[in-house]
Amino acid sequence: MVLVQDNLNIHSKASLYEAFPAAEARRLVERFEWHYTPKHGSWLDLAESELGVLSQQCLDRRIADKQTLIDEVGAWEQNRNAHHTKANWHFTTAAARIKLKHLYPSILLNQATRKLSLTRVRDNRPNSKSAGSLT
Repeated sequence: MVLVQDNLNIHSKASLYEAFPAAEARRLVERFEWHYTPKHGSWLDLAESELGVLSQQCLDRRIADKQTLIDEVGAWEQNRNAHHTKANWHFTTAAARIKLKHLYPSILLNQATRKLSLTRVRDNRPNSKSAGSLT
């Protein structure tokens, strides 16, 4: 059985040993084929979102048997594909810069560094008197 999961620190084989007796945890560990998503990948978020839409639009009621479930999900999938339904991703670059700013390096300047930089900029400007001014 293939198990796809994100890289959250609690998603590990060790968590099974915390939840189940050792023999049962070992049986489950050997049963799964473990696949982890990239640390900063968003495709798993999109898949979770699509499963949420499926749940709301198709699985929001009791379904009597497996075949009905297969038929209902198949019809839902065909409709989504026929209409070329796309994910409407609302997370903009601007929002990402705010929310994920802790992931990006920042340059911290202290007062002395700023003063030094401003002095260098001022010193490199042409002097109006030495540039041929008549005054």
